[in-house]
Amino acid sequence: MAAYRQQRRCDEEAVFVVEGPKMCAEALRSGFAVRVVCATEEFKAESLKFKDSGGEFYEVSDAELERLSGFKSPNQVWMLVERRELNVAGGSILSLDRIQDPGNLGTMLRTADWYGIRRVVCSRDTVSCYNPKVVQASMGAIFRTRVEYVDLPQWLAACGMPVYGASLGGRPLSEVELPTADAVLLIGNESRGIGAEAMAQVTHPVLIPNRGGTAESLNASVAAGILMERLWNN
Repeated sequence: MAAYRQQRRCDEEAVFVVEGPKMCAEALRSGFAVRVVCATEEFKAESLKFKDSGGEFYEVSDAELERLSGFKSPNQVWMLVERRELNVAGGSILSLDRIQDPGNLGTMLRTADWYGIRRVVCSRDTVSCYNPKVVQASMGAIFRTRVEYVDLPQWLAACGMPVYGASLGGRPLSEVELPTADAVLLIGNESRGIGAEAMAQVTHPVLIPNRGGTAESLNASVAAGILMERLWNN
């Protein structure tokens, strides 16, 4: 089982790792197929519901769980879940260009889930949504969100929707014309922003004004949250 700490092995078998009681319970509720469950003796009373998951069940020691886990502090239960492409039609879309930090991607999935955005379209060089740190940070959104990896400039050119892009050269957020129908919000790389080819497809460049005047930049997931609130909660 420790081989599944390697992303390549998970990719080859189209599975992903879920850890911790809360996230594993989310997996069970989601209807995703569960292949394997490993739980510690300490978690025995709670683990009964996982035995009925349809997957293989193993009771493991703390040391064995530590060898399975990708985290410094393993959390009682580890699960191997089969990937599934969600069928999502219509609606606004969050689009991500070259996001590299797993925590950022997971947080953006979680925030999109909060605003009812069920489809996220990423450049092919964005971190995998099945990275265990992304899965953990998504807090269950990974089970409700369709995440796609595409040639992003080409996809944006063909999407047929207005594209709002976070840009230092954009109009201040308070002055931007808000969407009256479905739209795309594009967020760029943590340090380099939106790439030139993707930026060429942005119809509405948006600037979040730096009121304090001292911070160099906003965290990508924070910027995404501010823009989602403005675009999709009005």
